[in-house]
Amino acid sequence: MNPIFCAIDMPNLGKAQALAGQLDGHVHGLKLGLEFFMAHGADGYRAIASKTKMPIFLDVKLHDIPNTVAGALNALLPLQPAFITIHTSGGAAMMLAATDVAAKAGANRPKLLGVTVLTSMDAGDLAAVGQQADSKQQVLKLAGLAKQNGLDGVICSPEEVALLRKELGPDFILMVPGIRPSWAAAGDQKRVMTPKEAMTAGATYLVIGRPITGAENPVDAARRVTAELAA
Repeated sequence: MNPIFCAIDMPNLGKAQALAGQLDGHVHGLKLGLEFFMAHGADGYRAIASKTKMPIFLDVKLHDIPNTVAGALNALLPLQPAFITIHTSGGAAMMLAATDVAAKAGANRPKLLGVTVLTSMDAGDLAAVGQQADSKQQVLKLAGLAKQNGLDGVICSPEEVALLRKELGPDFILMVPGIRPSWAAAGDQKRVMTPKEAMTAGATYLVIGRPITGAENPVDAARRVTAELAA
């Protein structure tokens, strides 16, 4: 299975639609994030979905009181995304409220993924916001809480993949951003790994954005990543 979700988080709807069409069949799915959703909302989501049969990962990182998160998630269910993210730091009650709402969609329910520690943060950043655990221990703590409260998986950096796979079992979904092919720049990601390294460590899916979307030929870039995985 091709594990790549391509992040097409951009405010230009026409460009996003074109990328969705070009990449159909060359990656596993698409990730639409806050930048895209804030610019275009549900109509923009539908515009992208109309261009592809690939699953869509809606990365909106819901984080609020339980009732508000439940209401927001309920409003998103008609879009039928394959995955939706919520922040694990919202706590057990918030995650349980989200899982209860998702269950209403039955067989078409989105899988819920918990955001643990953002891949742009390192130990110094965590200390600055009052979290004294190192990044790996904080991710493990939050991922364990996510599993206990019914989430299907988590978002984690490549550095935590092996630890989480060992501790949380083979079926827990690990959606991994911070992936940079050997030929791509790290950008603003601080905890990065190549696609091959991340899959070997136990990742379920890889989120790759700029190395593909910023390339002169996104389809060729996607093929290069696939070839790197197969090598």
